[in-house]
Amino acid sequence: MLEPTLSLAADDDLPRTIRRERDAREREARERQAREREAATAVPAPSISREGAYGALASPPATVTAIDMPFLGLMTFFIKAVFAAVPALIMLTALLWLFGQGLQSFFPQLLKMKIDVQIYAPQSAADFREKLNAGPRR
Repeated sequence: MLEPTLSLAADDDLPRTIRRERDAREREARERQAREREAATAVPAPSISREGAYGALASPPATVTAIDMPFLGLMTFFIKAVFAAVPALIMLTALLWLFGQGLQSFFPQLLKMKIDVQIYAPQSAADFREKLNAGPRR
């Protein structure tokens, strides 16, 4: 009896999954070659990493365990931070005020609610004590 010849050149004899796998590998190889050709001809983009005599160096991983800083230096830093925050707070206040004015112009009923809350709100805890001590009126 003659043995069947298993030829790898015959695509029709291969199962469909094997053909798909082979086609996918060939496609990946073609795409990889195209990327390599593009990379070889493309102008390299400037690197942000540090460049030394041996090329680009990656930053080593680091963990901060302590900060050794004199007290006066730390104090001056925080005083400078406070002075730097003042303009930001002023701008934030102005933006919030403008936002509130915009809300009042688009929703005038908010102004009435604001007035109602101010009229009926007690001025201090003494107002409550006076009402409690007065007792029921006859």
